[in-house]
Amino acid sequence: MQRRTMTLEATDPARTISFQGASGAYSDLACRRVFPDMATLPCNQFEDAFGVVREGRARLAMIPIENSVAGRVADIHHLMPDSGLHIIGEHFEPVHHHLLAVPGASLAQIRTVRSHVHALSQCRKLIRELGVEPVVAADTAGAAAEIATRGDPSVAAIASELAGRIYGLVALKENIEDAAHNTTRFLIMAREALRPPRDTPSVTTFLFRVRNVPAALYKALGGFATNGVNMTKLESYMVGGAFTATQFYADVEAHPEDRPLALALEELAFFSRELKILGVYPAHPSRIAASAGAE
Repeated sequence: MQRRTMTLEATDPARTISFQGASGAYSDLACRRVFPDMATLPCNQFEDAFGVVREGRARLAMIPIENSVAGRVADIHHLMPDSGLHIIGEHFEPVHHHLLAVPGASLAQIRTVRSHVHALSQCRKLIRELGVEPVVAADTAGAAAEIATRGDPSVAAIASELAGRIYGLVALKENIEDAAHNTTRFLIMAREALRPPRDTPSVTTFLFRVRNVPAALYKALGGFATNGVNMTKLESYMVGGAFTATQFYADVEAHPEDRPLALALEELAFFSRELKILGVYPAHPSRIAASAGAE
């Protein structure tokens, strides 16, 4: 069995993109899909994926932000503000889970299936149908690597097709996810901001904290409604361990140089204690198609 390995010394940083997880993870798949000419660099933690870019050992990072089934990725909103990086793009990756096993294994032999908790929850129908025991692993690709090493035909993993190729496994069943719309949205991060031209369909991502006064959030967001700016994401989370200190993370479909968004951000700044733009980047074709279909 031959595995794809890589070291920083053997890779040109200018042609390297980092991700969190083991080789064969869905983040790895997304990197290869968007940047097929770049080498992918697995990192143990999200902080490590940010760090190698910040230190110049990789040019970009591919970071999952949310999934259409599982919701937002934990911790990312806390880590991004202090990452020292800028969002320069987004990518929507359809998630197609495969039931992987060692060569020669059959469905009838499978007794347990290992994977990340989200992947297991996204394939409940097949797990019930097969009557196998789900076992939570740290990640999908790691589960694939583990069963490849163990060589036990009674243990399967739920992971990507890429993981199967990397670790020499066979797919007993393909596209086993319960929801056909299962999609993960990724953000592409870089050391330097790279804004698209003003006339490009764009997304602006920013953070803000409202003043601790009645109706502050209502007043802060009023400018987006009155100026016709479409806000596609608004999430809140506690900061500094204080119940009264709340930070908001938002996406809007507009460019800061567009007058409507410029006016909305000006009004937001008046009612906010802090406003920080994390990135202005081209809208992914999937987003544009969905917006067109909703009209």
